[in-house]
Amino acid sequence: MTVLLVVLGGALGAVGRFLVDRAVTARTVEGRLPAGTLLVNLAGSLLLGLLAGAGGTIPGWLGLFAGTGFCGALTTWSTFGYETVHLARSGPAGRRWAVLNVVVTLGAGLTAAAAGWAVGSRL
Repeated sequence: MTVLLVVLGGALGAVGRFLVDRAVTARTVEGRLPAGTLLVNLAGSLLLGLLAGAGGTIPGWLGLFAGTGFCGALTTWSTFGYETVHLARSGPAGRRWAVLNVVVTLGAGLTAAAAGWAVGSRL
C-alpha cells in the first residue's frame, strides 16, 4: 500500500509539473528566469512545509501520497540545476539571470516552506 500511495502521488505530481511548466513557459521570455520550474518548486515547498508543520495531525497515508509522492515529483532540483547552468552558459546577461535564479529559488523556496510550516503547525 505504501508503494502504491507514493506512485499515485508521484504520477499526479509529475503530470502537474509538466502541465504547469508548459503553460508558464509558453507565456514567458526565453533566456530569463525559468518561471515554470520556479513556480512548481515554490508550490511544492509550500505544500511540503504545510505537511511537515502539521506533523502527526495528518494521517500517515497523506504524508506518503502528498509529501513523498506528489511533492517529490512536482518539485525538480535536476531541472533547476540544468536551467541554471544553461542560463550561465548563455553569456554575461545569462550569468546574471543564473545567479538571480539561484537566489530567488532558494530564498523564495525556503520562505514558502517556512510559511507552510507556520500554517501547518497551527492545524
